[in-house]
Amino acid sequence: VQLQESGGGSVQAGGSLRLSCAASIFTATPYYMAWFRQAPGKEHEGVATFEGDGGAVYADSVKGRFTVSRDNAKNTMYLQMNNLKPEDTAMYYCAAKITLPCIITSPDFRGQGTQVTVSS
Repeated sequence: VQLQESGGGSVQAGGSLRLSCAASIFTATPYYMAWFRQAPGKEHEGVATFEGDGGAVYADSVKGRFTVSRDNAKNTMYLQMNNLKPEDTAMYYCAAKITLPCIITSPDFRGQGTQVTVSS
């Protein structure tokens, strides 16, 4: 099982980026999927998590600005990030787990991450 993030980069505040997470597990096993981030010196922060009913839960800090989606045909999950702020600067990771609890802190699988840097 592999997860591979892409789409990170450097943008100015107010800009947008779309992250992708290519996975090899969508059709084989019904994993829960999530995005989380980690800034230097800070703990992991859950950004968006797909829950059992197909809906998504977002961190308060990104509500209204970030949108998570998935394309099962392409085995890919996306994170559309709009109106980016300097505090969004972090390494972004996708995670997968067969059960939902602790998907951020203890995923079954996670990618290598993609860096997002937002300048003011």
